Amino acid sequence: MLTPDDITARLDEYLETEFSFIRSDELALLLLVLAPAEQAFVLDWTRRIASTNTEIAHQFARRAPQALAVQEPRVIEAWALHAMDVYDRAGLRPALEVIHDVEQFVQRSHERSAGALFDEVSGVLLHFVHGLAGRPLKLALDDSAWTDSETLFLPALLARLPTVEENFRLYKTLVVMQWAQIHYGTLRAAVGTDFSVWPDPVRALHLFTTLETVRLEACISRELPGLGRELQQIRLRLGAATLPQSWQAVLPQLQSVTACAADSLTLLPKIYDTESPPLPGYQCELNLAAVTACMQARIKREKMLFRVRLAQWLEEQRQMPAVREGAAPRAAAQPVPDTQQPEGQHFELTLNDVPLSPPETLTRLITSIVLDLGEIPDEYLVPAGPGEYDPALFTEQTPDPDAMWQGTYHEIGATYYNEWDHGRQHYRKNWCVMREKDVAPVYDDFIATSLARYSGLVAHLRRSFEAMRDEERMLKRQAWGDGVDIDALVEALADARDGSEMSDRLFTRLHRVERDIAVAFMVDMSGSTRGWVNDAERESLLLLCEALEALGDRYAIYGFSGITRKRCELYRIKRFDEQYGSEVRARISGIRPQDYTRMGFAIRHLTHLLNETEARTRLLITLSDGKPDDYSDYRGVYGIEDTRRALIEARRSGIHPFCITIDEHGAEYLPHMYGPVNYAVVSEVRQLPFRVADIYRRLTT
Repeated sequence: MLTPDDITARLDEYLETEFSFIRSDELALLLLVLAPAEQAFVLDWTRRIASTNTEIAHQFARRAPQALAVQEPRVIEAWALHAMDVYDRAGLRPALEVIHDVEQFVQRSHERSAGALFDEVSGVLLHFVHGLAGRPLKLALDDSAWTDSETLFLPALLARLPTVEENFRLYKTLVVMQWAQIHYGTLRAAVGTDFSVWPDPVRALHLFTTLETVRLEACISRELPGLGRELQQIRLRLGAATLPQSWQAVLPQLQSVTACAADSLTLLPKIYDTESPPLPGYQCELNLAAVTACMQARIKREKMLFRVRLAQWLEEQRQMPAVREGAAPRAAAQPVPDTQQPEGQHFELTLNDVPLSPPETLTRLITSIVLDLGEIPDEYLVPAGPGEYDPALFTEQTPDPDAMWQGTYHEIGATYYNEWDHGRQHYRKNWCVMREKDVAPVYDDFIATSLARYSGLVAHLRRSFEAMRDEERMLKRQAWGDGVDIDALVEALADARDGSEMSDRLFTRLHRVERDIAVAFMVDMSGSTRGWVNDAERESLLLLCEALEALGDRYAIYGFSGITRKRCELYRIKRFDEQYGSEVRARISGIRPQDYTRMGFAIRHLTHLLNETEARTRLLITLSDGKPDDYSDYRGVYGIEDTRRALIEARRSGIHPFCITIDEHGAEYLPHMYGPVNYAVVSEVRQLPFRVADIYRRLTT
């Protein structure tokens, strides 16, 4: 049982009252009326919130007893976490408004307990939408559900149904309906129609959208029956009413196998003056201005890109006999029946009247172009000539990372990662703003000098790594084999002597094991690596690459650095799908010290890249010279705990992390972050090139 003095002392410590006008003795009196468990609960959360801001913690402690009288602790936790998240995004004043408005927060407790949150389901939904046919789509937040034909916009919270699972299915339904608007030609027809000719253009567009919703439901039910059943279940759960009698006459035409968006436009005059039907809860809006702008930009870009890719493909096909016999290569797009594609067909390219399978790059473009235009126009089939290439069309969606850091909108196009706040025991959502950058290649004498200096070591490493490739391993206790397993035989004879049944697994057998390994090397490029450390890192990577080429393991190399959470940078040195050659060697030579050592975002991003790489064994090896550090609040316990949490996330996804460091104090913090055996300390910088390859060999055998 805590006394008033005990509570006051804790509040003094948490709220740093000696530097403020906060009266901790008054707060203690408010907490005295609570049960001991409730007192401990409020004090613990006051401590967590104070690690973010003492004033928010002060206001929480003042209002928490009142809130606990009417709500469960889990709702109070959600209230506190929401206030801290608002503080992260918008600052102190909005966060205090959340704390002061506890009554409104409590009123929305059902939404927060039964509702589905975009932040929590977006990852699953993104994988789901990538599994659907058509162009790759993105997800983003907005107040309502609509699409611009490239991004599916969804609300932050759905709580219209009683359970989280049902609200997640509603999210899924909204995603399917937006995808269907793209896939089955709704957007194409809407953009090509002038709704301003109607007396009420808004009503006309709304009725067209409703007609299309009926048609799309029928399309989904025919081609994706599982999703069609979910759609009908959601309709029933939302209590959707039956369409009015005036609409019943148009249903057969909308639900026909041959129905298209043009039929909805044809039927629009028939139902324009009738009773407006009740809307299904999953009907998505049509934002014509946004769709038109997005489609026009994409059509222009993809036309040029298609012609450039077509020219490259024709050049590759010139050696084919069917092409050599013709006067000049001619390409044509031939529609082929296909019930799995929009409009019931897909397009096959023919070259001099010979049908050929186009490469994947052209196939993706054809899919996207047909979704926008319904066909491949003849002018698209004219290969791009010299001087027609417009770099702006190809770089529009990948802006210069350095330029994007400038000005107010420097976060546009960045990737966001959560960061673990040990003090609050909670993630800061979308806290780190990360960009990938290429290391500028440097063509100097570093590579030649290093290879000459370590020529003997390079040859030794290659021989060692070649011996590891598809090596044979001795399997013991086999039912058949080439030799006798002495240990198994002794145990079997002992079992026979005491009357037990003998095992028949008495042999040894050599088994050739094929390597299936993917490894990402995460290289510290912080400012502290200047001088010998930077040289040793570059030499280590060079020797490792030379050896790995003999082994055949898939590997990638990324550097990391940054300054504050707003500028987290990952430097591409070698991607998984990139061949090792002069360009990669030049990037290794171009590795230079940058800023600070914020590690959590880099681990999370490389974990994501490794998870996209299919391999039986996946490794994440960090090459560093010190502990996590940054200009702001990332030093000390905060940075170590965030890095540890990121490593835990990596392990849970099946990745094995390991750290190689030259920090002589590494043994003080690395066991806590990586575990007692998942790190190695190299005491001498000059030994780093010799040790890295040897450590990798031991990790993968």
